[in-house]
Amino acid sequence: MEEVKVVYALIKNKYNQILMVDNHEGHWSFPGGRVEAGESLVEAVIREVFEETGLTIEPGKILAINEGKFLKRNHHAILFTFEGHIVGGTEEIKIPEEIFQLEWVNIEQVEQRAPYYSEGINKLLQGHAPYYNQGII
Repeated sequence: MEEVKVVYALIKNKYNQILMVDNHEGHWSFPGGRVEAGESLVEAVIREVFEETGLTIEPGKILAINEGKFLKRNHHAILFTFEGHIVGGTEEIKIPEEIFQLEWVNIEQVEQRAPYYSEGINKLLQGHAPYYNQGII
């Protein structure tokens, strides 16, 4: 299996709603995607969020690290969910062939659309894992 790193951003607005994207694979998720060769996790989450939503974010703490084996793709994926703070941009779908819809949803709706956070979104928002990019060594 190919090991794949994937990043997501959990972005909240002032109404305590969370931004989700409806993607070409037929499910809702936080904005994000695959880390490209040579990219740090932070660089990837900034790029992916902008590509999918038109928004520029400043990544905060890592809220979760998930892992799964996706047999249809032959991928062993390690998924990093960052907190995301909007610092600019204009909300728009920049790649309509991949993203069908953007929607700000309440936490209850996120719970239904994102069941892979087994302890729930409120618990996710309380936690964090330190992230240190040690650069090139």
